[in-house]
Amino acid sequence: MEQESAKNISLSREDGTFGTVRIADDVVAMIAALAAMEVDGVSAMNGNVAKELLSRVGVKGLAKGVRVDICNKKVKVELAITMEYGFNIPATCQRVQNKVKSMIENMTGLEVTDVNIRISGIQMAH
Repeated sequence: MEQESAKNISLSREDGTFGTVRIADDVVAMIAALAAMEVDGVSAMNGNVAKELLSRVGVKGLAKGVRVDICNKKVKVELAITMEYGFNIPATCQRVQNKVKSMIENMTGLEVTDVNIRISGIQMAH
């Protein structure tokens, strides 16, 4: 069995009959990044990957703008995003927070306690 990082979290049934599921921090970070990119007004994560480049570049570098802290099945997420010019920043950030929280909780069963967003730039329309 491959060696697992100490940051992995474990989910299992109380009776333990089906074993253990381990979700790496990177997986949670990727879920957060993909959820944030689905919101209109978000053009990139940490200024690295624009929406139109995702199909060519892939999504590996997408999670670079995400920091995840998991403790006792509770998740804190920090996102650095680039916004598209002309979008309302507070409203767009609230949609990102709701989308990220919902996707992580639905996909992993973990509780998201914080989704903090830092605007790292504004993308001008071409």
